[in-house]
Amino acid sequence: MLDAQAIIANAEATVGIADSDIAPRHNLDALLASLRESFPMSPAGEASATAVLQMDTVNRLQTLKWLRDHPEIAEEPVKAPVFLMGLPRSGTTFLQYLFDRDHRFRLIRTWESMMPSPPAGFAPETVASRRETWIELQKKRPHFDGFDALHLYDEDGSDECHAFLEQSIGAAGLHNLYRVPAFFDYLLDEADLAETYRIHRRQLQCLQWRRGPKPWALKYPNHIIAMDAILEVYPDARFVMTHRDPVQALASIAKMTANLRGMKSAAPVDRTQVGSDMLHFISRHIDRIMDFDAGRHRDRVVDVDYYALAEDPVGVMQEIHRRLGIDTPEEISRAVAVWFANNPKNARGGNSYTLEQYGLVEHDVLARFAAYRRRFDIPREADGLTAPRPGPICKDVFQGPAQA
Repeated sequence: MLDAQAIIANAEATVGIADSDIAPRHNLDALLASLRESFPMSPAGEASATAVLQMDTVNRLQTLKWLRDHPEIAEEPVKAPVFLMGLPRSGTTFLQYLFDRDHRFRLIRTWESMMPSPPAGFAPETVASRRETWIELQKKRPHFDGFDALHLYDEDGSDECHAFLEQSIGAAGLHNLYRVPAFFDYLLDEADLAETYRIHRRQLQCLQWRRGPKPWALKYPNHIIAMDAILEVYPDARFVMTHRDPVQALASIAKMTANLRGMKSAAPVDRTQVGSDMLHFISRHIDRIMDFDAGRHRDRVVDVDYYALAEDPVGVMQEIHRRLGIDTPEEISRAVAVWFANNPKNARGGNSYTLEQYGLVEHDVLARFAAYRRRFDIPREADGLTAPRPGPICKDVFQGPAQA
């Protein structure tokens, strides 16, 4: 059932265009090999995974077709995008929703992340129906118990970049949906991530075509693994990175992953295995953060204290804006304050988890992440939530692409 050639051929027949992208084929082969090796699925589960991957491929090929028929789309400028990132479960979605209060930025909408064609600028009359269709589909979509408490999500809100990166099978989050450790390491060690982001950029160009460009604010925790590739594709990109106690982030992503995999696996999920997988997952993300921090583009990153953000989102957003070289109009501060007041912590339910539930020992995890915590002055979770914080940890105002 998991057949890369059939997935691509069916998508080509659906869209009516030959697939000229090379990297997604290699990525799909790597993903399916890892699925066969590490993630047992029932025939129904394989059929579901195949349908999702075929939809991803159809969406990618539809964008190719739009560019073929309207070559001017390729000239659309994607200027100075802001990539919102941080370790998974470190407040990146919260940050995204704060950025969505700012009309100066363009964010991906939930409905267009999964149904991006036709471009809204070409067929504005389809937007309302697609939006309503997506909301109805989401209402029927199965979720695990406690999903609302674990992940901030609004059916008509802003969305992250996972779906657009999944079009090229270049999304690290696939390792949370399925157990695919070999694929995750392939993404970091072998995959052409620059090509993944060129396809990502192509989708953004379609979305903004005939609508007027605005700077994009593009959230995905796992952008961390590809910062060098992002700068290759988006030379004037800026990065805003949240920093939370990595011990807490690890426990939280383990819980999320166990629940997500449990919805798809034919076998009971082994929590100890999930813990081991996610320790490696977070470790490799931190390695990328530290490597980039030591490199020549360090000044592109605005580092944000998660605990300061959670306590004073208005003040921290003002500081982020300053570091990006823009002002904060009063109306935007007010919009951030109103949204925060309407979405207090735990309003969608409580959320508890421990490392021990996933076979992890806190002392060992702390030792593994000690250098990262020291570098960014990250407190333990209990201390971060109670002690006064100095505000976001960040460099000076972004001044433009660093010199080669």
